Amino acid sequence: MPSQVEGTAERQASALDEVLCDAVSAAGAHIGAIYLLNETDQVLLMEAEIGLPAQIVRPWTRVRLNACVPAAAAVRQRHLIWVPSHQDMARRFPATALALPYSFAAAAVPIQTGARVWGCWVLMWPPSHPPDLNAQEMDVIDLAGRKLGDLLRQADSEGRQPRPVGEPRVLTPAPKQTPDPEHAAGAFTYLDRLHEGCVALDLEGRITFVSVTAAELLGGDVSGLLGRTLWDVMAWLKDPLFEDRCRAAVVSQEMARCVAHRPDGRELECHLYPDSSGISLRITLVPLRDQAPPPHETGSRAHGLPRPEVFYNFVHLAAALTRAQKVREIIDLFADHVMPVFEVQAMAVVIAECGKLKIIGSRGYDSEVLDRFDGLPLTTPTPSERVLRTGVPMFFANRSELRQMYPYVAHYDQMSAWAFLPLAGAEGRIGSCVLAFGTPRSFSGEDRAGLTTLTGLMSQALDRALLYDAKERLAQSLQEVLLPRRLPEIPGLAAAARYLPATRGVGIGGDFYDLIRLSDSLAMAVIGDVQGHNITAAALMGQVRTSIRAHAAAGAEPGEVLTHTNRLLIETETDLFASCLLVQVDLRLRTLSAASAGHPPPLLRPPNAPGEIIDVPVGLLLGVEDNIHYPTTEVPFPPGALLALYTDGLVETPGVDLDEAIGEVADHLTRASDQPLSELCDSLLDDIPHGARRIDDIALLLLEHRSGHS
Repeated sequence: MPSQVEGTAERQASALDEVLCDAVSAAGAHIGAIYLLNETDQVLLMEAEIGLPAQIVRPWTRVRLNACVPAAAAVRQRHLIWVPSHQDMARRFPATALALPYSFAAAAVPIQTGARVWGCWVLMWPPSHPPDLNAQEMDVIDLAGRKLGDLLRQADSEGRQPRPVGEPRVLTPAPKQTPDPEHAAGAFTYLDRLHEGCVALDLEGRITFVSVTAAELLGGDVSGLLGRTLWDVMAWLKDPLFEDRCRAAVVSQEMARCVAHRPDGRELECHLYPDSSGISLRITLVPLRDQAPPPHETGSRAHGLPRPEVFYNFVHLAAALTRAQKVREIIDLFADHVMPVFEVQAMAVVIAECGKLKIIGSRGYDSEVLDRFDGLPLTTPTPSERVLRTGVPMFFANRSELRQMYPYVAHYDQMSAWAFLPLAGAEGRIGSCVLAFGTPRSFSGEDRAGLTTLTGLMSQALDRALLYDAKERLAQSLQEVLLPRRLPEIPGLAAAARYLPATRGVGIGGDFYDLIRLSDSLAMAVIGDVQGHNITAAALMGQVRTSIRAHAAAGAEPGEVLTHTNRLLIETETDLFASCLLVQVDLRLRTLSAASAGHPPPLLRPPNAPGEIIDVPVGLLLGVEDNIHYPTTEVPFPPGALLALYTDGLVETPGVDLDEAIGEVADHLTRASDQPLSELCDSLLDDIPHGARRIDDIALLLLEHRSGHS
């Protein structure tokens, strides 16, 4: 027997289900679902649903709270989210529109009592629903929302966590009527007289009725088909187009039509009539004289591709956009995936910058056209400016439509049809995407929704990339300021340096080098690496470099300089650490004095001798612990000797022993004894095995004691 707790939980679930079913029926909707927050309050889990088959429900049973989905938005914003059309869905929730590319209207409503939000519930209507909810529907939504909130609050007050457990409950709509046996027999006789086949499917695609004619057309018999899933018993019906039409019919509740190809090559014309309980199929055999030629003979147009083909192509686009980082990369991806499918001849992406329109990427347009519009003031009336200002897409089917509203644009843009689509970022509208066509084109509702969905996906990637590019420009400017523009000239000391950013991430890191002239015969060489590859790391690197310069100029030894700099990092309370190696070069005494804070060891190539590692005691990284002292090591630096300082990006490669890699650099110095310093820098960087895909930046400083100085 079930326990009392289990019985109470079942009664609660039953009560929630009853509220949902009643609300779906009273609001005239055909689909409904309840979502509850999980224990972390970061994920919405579907508790129950009505009106959707499992194949559609499965991807939506778990929705992250930060997702671009109406249900998540309703919980985050704590108010009803109303999406009246697929075009509106494409504009506001592009990822949802791409994953569920069908027409419907939807309302997502938070379930809350006071300040507590338990989750949300969703209603969906056919696309014929008016653009606004009426008073009766709002009353149903308010009443059901209060009932759901009260049930969940009561469960919580009784010590039962109202959290979803397991798979969502699938509710069955109540039958509209139960026919008597005589009526059922009459209906069967009526259908059997027709020359068309009739099949009834439930929401999961199981056959609940099949006429004799339909069974013959499908190549089976009535008893062998009843109760089985249509595409399991007819494997040839399991094609993307037929399945897509079934899903479209269920979600949109609109009649759909498609053609299926039997194994013998004959065509079946299928009409699909949906309701909230399933689909009725009307099947007829297409006469041979009316059958379409094979696809390779039709010369089909790209924008007429079956929706599944287009959809799967755009799924790849969506996945690629999530990985793209650069603006140019995103625009190229969009052009490659979208332009061929919709037969777009030219494309331009425009943003607002400093009160002007700026074209940041294009494909197919002549430079003369781009130059005409690039840099126009935002006060100039153009479709791009209006779309950017209003966020509403604009479509022009031919030149006369564009000329009537924007004669200036029509005069210089010689295309024949246009779509101007808004690009919106996290903080508002950022620009517009212009798609131009070589021939006049009437934009169907599906065209408009599809293009709006795709530019919505591009918007999210572009918003991220624009921020990335801005950070990279700032980083590069910061890098130029923080790294020495040129090394000082010191008699008897030749110097060369290089800096290479990582190939991934913002083009800056915390690696730095410096050469400080202290006198005609004394210099301080610096190499360091601040943790991280971002602007924060670069800014901290600037502080470290400034501190080192100040204390070195005051006459401190390398170990003392590191001690003072470590104290600075501790006092700034930064979360970042830094490694650093200081080498004081005394040309008069012909010595090197070195101190290290967790940095790779310097390399020395004595005159006419192989390169070797200088054994410098390695102290703690800067910024880890206060009151640390760094010992100083002194070694000879005779005329003709070469000193190499580097950061770990030069020697660290996954799967390669670090000591072995440092030894290889020393061997390279030995082999290149006759190379000038500048060429030696380049050859060292060219020789690293991971140079094409650097995960870390590299700083390199070479110093050579010229023999003419004593």
